[in-house]
Amino acid sequence: MDEMNEFVEKASVLVEALPYMRRFFNRTIVIKYGGHAMVDEDLKENFTRDVLLMKYIGINPVVVHGGGPQIGNVLKKLGKESRFVQGMRVTDEETMDIVEMVLVGKVNKEIVGLINRHGGKAVGLSGKDANMIRAEKYYLSDEKAKDTPPEIIDIGLVGKVKEVNTSVINTLIADGAIPVIAPTGVGDNGETYNINADLVAGAIAAALFAEKLILLTDVQGVLNGQKELIHTMDDRMADRMIEDGTISGGMYPKIKCCLKALRSGVHKTHILDGRVKHAILLEMFTDRGIGTEIVL
Repeated sequence: MDEMNEFVEKASVLVEALPYMRRFFNRTIVIKYGGHAMVDEDLKENFTRDVLLMKYIGINPVVVHGGGPQIGNVLKKLGKESRFVQGMRVTDEETMDIVEMVLVGKVNKEIVGLINRHGGKAVGLSGKDANMIRAEKYYLSDEKAKDTPPEIIDIGLVGKVKEVNTSVINTLIADGAIPVIAPTGVGDNGETYNINADLVAGAIAAALFAEKLILLTDVQGVLNGQKELIHTMDDRMADRMIEDGTISGGMYPKIKCCLKALRSGVHKTHILDGRVKHAILLEMFTDRGIGTEIVL
């Protein structure tokens, strides 16, 4: 009888997921893949299966990946120090060569290989392919004193997204493939820029008018002042929490990325704990979900 109850419970899970499968059929979901989920072997396998399941039931996943720890490890092996200003990696020409080698030549191909090994059809891209991500130089600013102009800080070949050309992504989706995108872009003079993966994922989601943007992180989601998980928040609540300092540090750019994507046409955004097995499926196909959902 216990065995039969277990089968019935599994069937109930599928029935609960059915309306969400119908809702998201043939819709595009952009997933920023990073953090612990990219380095833990068990979580990597789970992520791959989640993405493949989405594809098999008629959803169009687009994966944008990070690679900060992997870049740091290679730089360390080569005897080159990693330097950060306001959380952004200082990227000279030599560092940019290493960043591109690691992101495009190693990390991207590992993700593509893993998806393909499990029966998918993934294609790796960088922002330079088909001029997909047009970028421009990103400057930091540092306000030294009140009522004085901020100091402009040059951190090298770090860029921000100026324009996304979606033609190659749409072609791959139409062909049944899963695009896997490394967060680099190309400048007006052909130079390569290192771009924050969250920003790239948000810009691509907006350009594709995606149904959802999902950011995998190493935290539960967005926490309130009592350190409790917020399951759903709107843009007004997010703006208030930024203003009062509740949202700060590494969560701040993720929230800004989500808000920008929402205001550019993405329907919903989510910040999920990528350390939880099958986090994406739990968020998309269950009534309660996990993590934080951000909407307008």
